[in-house]
Amino acid sequence: MSFATNLKDTPDPVAAAAGMTRQEVRASSALASVFALRMLGLFMLSPVFALYARGLEGGDNAVMVGLALGMFSLVQAFFQIPFGMASDRFGRKPVILIGLALFVAGALICAFAHSLLWIMIGRGIQGLGAISAAITALVADSTREQHRTKAMAMIGGSIGLTFALAMVLSPVMYQGMGMAAMFGLTAVLGIGAMALVKWIVPDVEAVKSERVPFRTVLMLPELMRLNAGVFVLHFAQMAMFVVLPAALVHVADIPVASHWKIYLPVMLVSFVAMLPAIFVGEKYGKMKPVFLGAIALLLVSQIGFWLGMQHGLLLITFLFVFFIAFNTLEASQPSLVSRLAPPAAKGAALGVYNTMQALGIAAGAASGGLLTQYVNSQAVFALCAGLTLIWLIIAASMPEIARRSKAAAQA
Repeated sequence: MSFATNLKDTPDPVAAAAGMTRQEVRASSALASVFALRMLGLFMLSPVFALYARGLEGGDNAVMVGLALGMFSLVQAFFQIPFGMASDRFGRKPVILIGLALFVAGALICAFAHSLLWIMIGRGIQGLGAISAAITALVADSTREQHRTKAMAMIGGSIGLTFALAMVLSPVMYQGMGMAAMFGLTAVLGIGAMALVKWIVPDVEAVKSERVPFRTVLMLPELMRLNAGVFVLHFAQMAMFVVLPAALVHVADIPVASHWKIYLPVMLVSFVAMLPAIFVGEKYGKMKPVFLGAIALLLVSQIGFWLGMQHGLLLITFLFVFFIAFNTLEASQPSLVSRLAPPAAKGAALGVYNTMQALGIAAGAASGGLLTQYVNSQAVFALCAGLTLIWLIIAASMPEIARRSKAAAQA
């Protein structure tokens, strides 16, 4: 049976190939909104948390402040795989709802906390709800392969725009309502996300197939390539943002309070700019050239930052190049994982993928700080360029990915 026949309101295969069905659009947009609501609350905390922490018991310890801020991602790294595997076994929506409930509970603990220790506990409980893998697996379940990257692009775009919006809102909200109320708002956003999952996200028939050993998922060569790739991508993202804000201030003469004026248009234009490549790659089954081209663009951006650190206009230009590459890879990689993973283990495969993403974030931030402190800022981009070159060489041997849905439609 074709996967498409499991989707309600799906037209015949020829008509369906022309575009996403209403069911696919509804599922993708709703799940992108779930991501956005969840991430908006998290992103709004980052720019002002260090200021708030100074007034808490234990907030005079910079290491503890950093640990409290990073606690969410640290715990997420350990729980992505268990939650992904649980979604394979018990269903996507129940696992997502449990994760969002933990997210809300942790936010409420933080809202009433009066010490850094309780903030860390609350952030850790939020991190327990590691549902990124379950959400992306549900996107994969809800869309046909020829439209899956578009659905993933909707999620990637929603996260990017949410980040830019949070940079604008965060200082204003902190001054106007305080951090406790912002944590409370985060809980409200989490409840809104739960309502979307419960009543708006369509139910999708589970794929019936034999269970797959986790070792098989972990050792599939094609998945290993993608897991290594997402580590490098987010390593580079975090490492460069250790350096870039200061460079925008000192080289481009843009004050920190105005950085959103750069990030927001760059995110918007780069998202639109990457869409034609995604659409053409999916339509003609040429995602490998699109994928390799995006990695090459990432390499160009890192070399550009490395050599152009003293020129403000070049910094902004290569930031735009970076985000075209980043948005394209953020959309295409989870889609490729869902295609290559065994049908009964998509959640587990995406759990590994998201774990490597979290580890890349942590390693990139740490390495960026160490290199900036003990070498110089250009060394950060030199390292990122070297890792990206290795990734490009590894990815070049990846075979072109056949579209299973074509064969399935003829079966």
